[in-house]
Amino acid sequence: MKRGNEEGNGRTVVAGRTEPLTWKDLCLDSRFQDLPYKIELNGRGQIIMSPTRIRDGFYAFNIGHLIEQHLPDGEVIIECAVDTADGTKEADAAWVSRNRWAVIQAEYSSSIAPEICAEVMSRSTTRQEMMQKKDLYLGAGAREYWLCHEDGKLEFFDSTGELQESKMCPKFPKAIRKM
Repeated sequence: MKRGNEEGNGRTVVAGRTEPLTWKDLCLDSRFQDLPYKIELNGRGQIIMSPTRIRDGFYAFNIGHLIEQHLPDGEVIIECAVDTADGTKEADAAWVSRNRWAVIQAEYSSSIAPEICAEVMSRSTTRQEMMQKKDLYLGAGAREYWLCHEDGKLEFFDSTGELQESKMCPKFPKAIRKM
């Protein structure tokens, strides 16, 4: 595999291909299966890799599990690929209504964002990056964005800004308990 960058941050080149990579390309390429880090694509089709820690998976799973308990009339997706204005991003946990699920279930990446997209802060991401993801998910059709901090505390957002609690799931805890 040849990866190059023309002029610093040029397009990713795979096997002589010069057009931007798509999420489907990554999904079908066995070299990108079962990696110990999260992969996303930026708007230029470049691969963005972020290392994850065990704690990140713990929080993502527990967010998904709690959403499933509080909102049983939908589907929970862990590591949900979402098409955004800046490439394919991957929500750590997401909840999608049955109606929206019928539209996206066979897609490689969601053409419309799940109603709730949640991200877990890690040491490799900044708050500014997470707020950019918030805007991207909301712009792609999410109704709410949840941000889980390294201590398990959650922030909830919708298109109007920060919320005191989730409007879609008002009984959701404001923090994920550590073991």
